[in-house]
Amino acid sequence: MEVVREIDNYTNNEDPLFLALGNFDGVHRGHQRLIGDLVQKARASKGIAAAFIFEPHPATVLNPSRAPKLLVSAKRKAELMKELGLDKLIYNRFDSAIARCSPEEFAKTILVERLQIKETFVGFNYSFGHKGLGTPQLLQELGKKYTFRVNIIPPVEVNGQVVSSSIIRRALDAGDIQLAREMLGYCPMLEGEVIEGEKRGGTIGFPTANLGIRAELNIPGKGVYAAFAEIEGENFGAAVNIGSKPTFHQEYPVSVEANLIDFDRQVYGQDIRLYFLQKIRDERKFSGVDELIKQIKIDREQAIRIYESIENNRK
Repeated sequence: MEVVREIDNYTNNEDPLFLALGNFDGVHRGHQRLIGDLVQKARASKGIAAAFIFEPHPATVLNPSRAPKLLVSAKRKAELMKELGLDKLIYNRFDSAIARCSPEEFAKTILVERLQIKETFVGFNYSFGHKGLGTPQLLQELGKKYTFRVNIIPPVEVNGQVVSSSIIRRALDAGDIQLAREMLGYCPMLEGEVIEGEKRGGTIGFPTANLGIRAELNIPGKGVYAAFAEIEGENFGAAVNIGSKPTFHQEYPVSVEANLIDFDRQVYGQDIRLYFLQKIRDERKFSGVDELIKQIKIDREQAIRIYESIENNRK
């Protein structure tokens, strides 16, 4: 899959362009349905399957204080889209000039004149143009005017709920890893660089890898989780603590610490990924170090059982 940065760097080789529009945060089951339909149509028509995404997320420009935390990084999003069969991923900067563009200007100047699309695929709740006034139905009308076809993908449901990035965020905030996984179609994941922490874990026999998480990424709610870590292509079971260390601090920034099973390498400065399997318990304040150590042993054993159970089911 080719990643194109900025629309001015896109070149049309005269193959028909089938274009997905949206932000695709999380590339969840609804997005997977949309991109799957797009790729199938593009292949049948010997065309190019592509997605057009504004970066950064428009909300971070228009209303930064209310911008949603992102479910995946841009790198992870590109990986997921590549797995779905996209040929091209086109990123374009979102700024105040783009924000002022009317729905018709967006369709005419970007979709028709610049990209020369044959068909576009959008979700049922897609919005575009100045103040998000453009709807899928308006896009269909503009398609008739400018001779491109618009495919509106209906909602996808899981357990009677419409799959959406906002519901997935709420599920993760509540520690409901199962619902988030079912809606995403894969294990929720965090990625970041291993940074130095307080190094207390090593002194009590449970060293941890502390992740520096980028501010724009969504972090699951406080608690202890069973997970597995991906490090240099290898997977290791992990007990992950997300919280503010109430046993040792009255106030402390939320941190993400992973106690890795059967792992004893130094990984400071390396990027690792944590894939969440199940929440084990809520964050708690303990009476002292001895009580904490006892609970960590229990958490670790439970995390091992969950990880091994999932690994055995995969074999």
